[in-house]
Amino acid sequence: MKTVACYKHYIAKISLILLLAIFHTSCNSLKKVEDDEYLIVKNTILVDSVKVKGEDVHSLIYQKTNTAILGYPLRLNLYNLAKENPDSLYQVWLNKKPKRKERLVKLLSQKQVDRLGESFLVKGLSTWLKDVGEAPVILDTAQTRRSLERLSAFYNSKGYFNNSTTYAIDTTNRKKKAAVDYQINLGKPFYIDSLSNDISSKAIDSLYFLHANESLVQKGEQFDLNNFTLERERLTTIFRNGGIRNFQESSITFDIERDTVRASDDQKMNINLNIGDLRRRGENQVTTSEYIVEKINKINVYTNFLSATNGAPIDTVHYKDLIIHYAGKFKIKPKTLDDAIFFEKDSIYRDLDKIRSSRQLNSLNIFKYPNIIFEEDSVQNLVNTNIYLAPKPKYSLGTNFEVSRSNLRRIGVGMGASLLIRNIFKGAENLSLSADGAFGLLSTEIFQDDFFSEIGGDISLDFPRIWFPFINTSSIIPNYTLPKTRIAIGTSFQKNIGLDKQTFNTILGYNWSPNDFKKHAIELLNIQFVRNVNRNRFFSVYRNTYEQLDAIADDYDGYQDPNDPTDSAQSFPELAPFFETVEGTENPRLLVPDDNPDTPNGTTGFTEAILNGTVSPIFSDDLRQVSRIEERRQRLTENNLIFTTNYTFNKNNRNGILDNNFYQFRFKIESAGNLLSAFSNLVPFNENENGQLLVFGVPFSQYIKTEFDYVKYWDLSRSNVLAARVFFGIAIPYGNSNNIPFVRSYFAGGSNDNRAWFPYSLGPGSTSALNDFNEANLKLALNLEYRFPLFGDLNGAVFADAGNIWNVFDDVENKDATFNGFESLKDIALGSGLGLRYDFTYFLFRLDLGFKTYNPAEIPSKRWFRDYNFANSVLQIGINYPF
Repeated sequence: MKTVACYKHYIAKISLILLLAIFHTSCNSLKKVEDDEYLIVKNTILVDSVKVKGEDVHSLIYQKTNTAILGYPLRLNLYNLAKENPDSLYQVWLNKKPKRKERLVKLLSQKQVDRLGESFLVKGLSTWLKDVGEAPVILDTAQTRRSLERLSAFYNSKGYFNNSTTYAIDTTNRKKKAAVDYQINLGKPFYIDSLSNDISSKAIDSLYFLHANESLVQKGEQFDLNNFTLERERLTTIFRNGGIRNFQESSITFDIERDTVRASDDQKMNINLNIGDLRRRGENQVTTSEYIVEKINKINVYTNFLSATNGAPIDTVHYKDLIIHYAGKFKIKPKTLDDAIFFEKDSIYRDLDKIRSSRQLNSLNIFKYPNIIFEEDSVQNLVNTNIYLAPKPKYSLGTNFEVSRSNLRRIGVGMGASLLIRNIFKGAENLSLSADGAFGLLSTEIFQDDFFSEIGGDISLDFPRIWFPFINTSSIIPNYTLPKTRIAIGTSFQKNIGLDKQTFNTILGYNWSPNDFKKHAIELLNIQFVRNVNRNRFFSVYRNTYEQLDAIADDYDGYQDPNDPTDSAQSFPELAPFFETVEGTENPRLLVPDDNPDTPNGTTGFTEAILNGTVSPIFSDDLRQVSRIEERRQRLTENNLIFTTNYTFNKNNRNGILDNNFYQFRFKIESAGNLLSAFSNLVPFNENENGQLLVFGVPFSQYIKTEFDYVKYWDLSRSNVLAARVFFGIAIPYGNSNNIPFVRSYFAGGSNDNRAWFPYSLGPGSTSALNDFNEANLKLALNLEYRFPLFGDLNGAVFADAGNIWNVFDDVENKDATFNGFESLKDIALGSGLGLRYDFTYFLFRLDLGFKTYNPAEIPSKRWFRDYNFANSVLQIGINYPF
């Protein structure tokens, strides 16, 4: 206890020093601002006297204030800590005392003394502080006037052509600080009075009027330049998908007639749409020609383009509309190429077909960067399509290596290898073989054996179509949605760790993506079989559960605590074989079985004695607690057969990895055991003593499970992002099951969940880590995180995580662990904390420090901020963002 107290005192001292340092530097933000200069601390934009906060407007200001983290200018203060002239200061210090330089030269040499002046402590630190810091933003009225011009142009683009702008600088009661107010008076907006058009091409003219009613520029609407930009993009897409292959967006212009001098109550403008001819640039001149609708003529596919360019003889195969050219052996079925290419002979050219063909050919994962080139045919209005494909290597080998350590493993070494065989059956089928293993030393305090091993392997086959017996699915799921079928089989073996599990799983699944924002996935069959080899190790592995049972057994082993006069322990001779005396203690403990079949099983013997009424009297509440422990033991040691079908839908509206203003949604529903239950009506199944139906001697699981996961990002400007997540999941057992298998249950805590708790340590409900691995079948999680840049590739975060798990509709009766309506929402735990993220471009390394803000496991009067300190914080390490 003394060590813990000293540790907490030490942490408190460090925290105080950090707070004082931050306070000192925050008072020093004007250190590098001269007497005749002003640090810009605030920008305000007033539009018709109303304050505007939108980032699209504030981004127009040239001189933005220094970045701040929750109001604190960290980067500015780091910059201020840097020395302005470290070289000169070093020379001053070196020559301040007459013999200092002479002594250093004798001790180090002249070269080393010169190098000392270039060292990190003398010069490098100041350079680094300037690089990661941020120079003070000094008021420059020339830049302020340029900002006004930008603001005026922005509101011009919104139809306020008669706007007027000015600015005011406030330095009152601000020592060397300034606040700038940008004031815009909009005036009356202009509206579109009439629309006309001048289209030179007949082909363009017919396509335009076919879609004219969808125009984004409408009569009577207020002028908005952005609508004209979007209208140009819309028309370009229509024309290029209507046969005008080489249409140029620059051919679309708008003539705008308006009177910005004479102000009136009815300010209107006339818009004329111009679509010119195709402009071609030659060597010395620019020529024009009328746009025409083109049709696809020949479709040439070069399946091994690199071989063809090396002079190898070329052969040709005709398949439907495709002319397939190849060198050497023909290594792919023509139908596979036909399914992936969406051009059709004699059909009009469409940009959409080019995009879909490139997307599908890339998705096959057997070609390098497909290239599609178009050539004008000798016959007018016809175009030839040339598709160049370069095969990827048939075989790809991958390896991995890792070192791990945990409370169960002293050291572990993992190795793995994978082999990918492409186009194995000439239909773009890709076969993947993988094997991995882990070996190492175990904690001998828990296991008798001091080593462990895990070996596993998987085989999967992917092919680019939906395979379903006797049904043609292409009319339901078109080829352009990138349909895929996956068949996978895998197994793994554990030895000398936990209960020594053996698993077998197989999957038949489908997925397809109509576009880049939606994805569907169906696992028609997902079968998992889990066998626990050493069930007798349960109490050796789940030590918390053993301690609970042993605490109950203390009342029956005849031992009386000399320090507790109320201890009323009794002796039951029939239970004596189940106890052992531990060296150094007086209190006997329950025997824990090991791998030796001759060792008495004290835990099981004691449990059976209590549940069967062998001993009497049984102390109050003991029967219920022992019954719960036995139910948990049976549940976690029983073999599982999980036979499921599930569907998952993903949707998001993110436009690229730089988009920080988007949402994503995931919905999943899973059903287990229904197919086997229906089959049991036709073929009688065996039953166990609990009336459960057995398949291969194992009761199959039956449940329905559904999940909702919603994530929303808000871009707060200047790389500041607010991210939120809501998750809800529930699994309801029925029929052949009274509970959910451990591998399909929910847990709380961890680096991607509530970061103030370790994995499996939170819940269920208001219980306090009753077991080593706490899980349940209902979960609610709410996460909020504010992310901000620090300097360079280092970013920071402040987060709050709320949520918990509960049992519901299963065989758990503990009210503290079950969900009992809205009153159980008081059991939602709250964790908050700080985080650091370092961006390595390809992945992000994350450190999060979580504090227990509201802990439902405590008594109601002590739930808030009971363990809110560094000594009880939880450090989580993760890769990439948690949501």
